[in-house]
Amino acid sequence: MPKTLWSKGLLVVLLAAVSWVAVIYARVVHQSGKDEARRTDAIVVFGAAQYGGKPSPVYKARLDHAAHLYHQGLAPIVITTGGAGADPDFTEGVVGREYLKTLGIPDSQLIAETQSPDTAESARRVATIMRTNGMKSCVTVSDGYHMFRIRQMLTRENIVAYGSPRPYSKPHSLWKRNAEVLHEVTSYTLWVLHLS
Repeated sequence: MPKTLWSKGLLVVLLAAVSWVAVIYARVVHQSGKDEARRTDAIVVFGAAQYGGKPSPVYKARLDHAAHLYHQGLAPIVITTGGAGADPDFTEGVVGREYLKTLGIPDSQLIAETQSPDTAESARRVATIMRTNGMKSCVTVSDGYHMFRIRQMLTRENIVAYGSPRPYSKPHSLWKRNAEVLHEVTSYTLWVLHLS
């Protein structure tokens, strides 16, 4: 291949990659600013760290927000997600369920997904739980920049998903905000390419 043709090909690939990142970056940021809470079949809380059976501050904020939505009557069921991670004694799903009970949600209205190691597997397992129980729509609760990827993953599973990010989930510094968005762009791209 002539050198100029190779250079042009490389330039096209580079421009396509930059365009992809710019578009997904914008979509992640746009989705993060939307609260789409509405009546659905379920509220799904995506897990975050837990420490010795207690939700981390981030996870607690997500659970508090989900409980608020539940008590507003937006859905009859709350699904918590997340496996054991580095702690074999507790799973994020169970820790979330137990915490939500302390906020006045009956055990009969709670489902804990306890096997997933990551967001993609959480979405697949949640979709299976929802289909098994005749549920088709949900409000998802996580951090703002996480919402775009979650919605895309659930949509692929034929679940109608709306995002409702926990309050104050965006970092204060511009550097941290950019880092989080770029992390989401990378994670989403790897998922689209079936590499994660």
